[in-house]
Amino acid sequence: MARTSRHRVVVLLLEPVVGFDAVIPPQLFGAARTADGRPRYEVIMASLDGAPVRTEHGYAIAPSADARALRRADTVVVPGTRVAGPRRTGQLPIEISQALQQIPQRARVISICTGAFVLAAAGRFDGRPATTHWAYADDFARLYPQVHLDADQLFIDDGDVLSSAGVAAGIDLCLHVIRRDHGAAVANQAARRCVVPPWRDGGQAQFIEHPVPPSGGQSTGATRDWALRHLDRPLDVATLARHSQQSVRTFNRRFKAETGNTPGSWLLQQRLDRARHLLETTDLTVDDIAGRTGLGTGASLRQHLRAGLGVSPTDYRRTFGHERA
Repeated sequence: MARTSRHRVVVLLLEPVVGFDAVIPPQLFGAARTADGRPRYEVIMASLDGAPVRTEHGYAIAPSADARALRRADTVVVPGTRVAGPRRTGQLPIEISQALQQIPQRARVISICTGAFVLAAAGRFDGRPATTHWAYADDFARLYPQVHLDADQLFIDDGDVLSSAGVAAGIDLCLHVIRRDHGAAVANQAARRCVVPPWRDGGQAQFIEHPVPPSGGQSTGATRDWALRHLDRPLDVATLARHSQQSVRTFNRRFKAETGNTPGSWLLQQRLDRARHLLETTDLTVDDIAGRTGLGTGASLRQHLRAGLGVSPTDYRRTFGHERA
């Protein structure tokens, strides 16, 4: 970012707030640091009146600000909440409406889990795509038919309005925002600091009643680790299945059950993530990076990067190359 001051993230806590959702933004954005250890974001926890906010599980969160903090926000996050109006009738209480009206037009607005009900009641999602926790999707669709709900997504980025699915999907969305702001290397560092996976594609389906692989079954985890160490090789499903000592059919089934994705889609995302990291942190040519990540040629890397991010490798490096170690 070409900003002289830190990007200000205001987390608006609405009682009763989902405690897990509420602490995701300060934890993730707080873990995004410069090379010399300085925080890239200023994260402010706020309630409507500055008073402690009761969570749904027997404790309260004491914020450092009231709703006036929204006036100077660059990004506003609304965590999950059970506030009655937006969740039950589609109506926004006057005090919440007045608080949200203080958000600058230039600010980015994010919902985590059932925080989407609040932004939908405020009209922020009208005519736009959004997601929320799958368990509450039917209620959301009934209350807000004007929103293009897609409950199969982990998160949806619609530019200045973003939303995530239930609980842990808020981690995925915050990492996506960090990646969008500062590139893959900074997001990966933040993920490592928080000991969470650096990437789950927003298009990956929510894990709705996916069965846990039987403990006696053979996991694909070791093969995934092996593949990450050999991305430069021409890996296909047959090769991965052979390494896992499973049939292709069994491997495909177990891989999808464990990751929510197909082996081919997962492998392409890992290759692109590695390519982005090399673009940010090295001076390797585009052809060299394509070879090291198994994408084949520079033309193939350009095609995939444009399809996924809408930019060329050169433009991506120009934007995020300042993160180079």
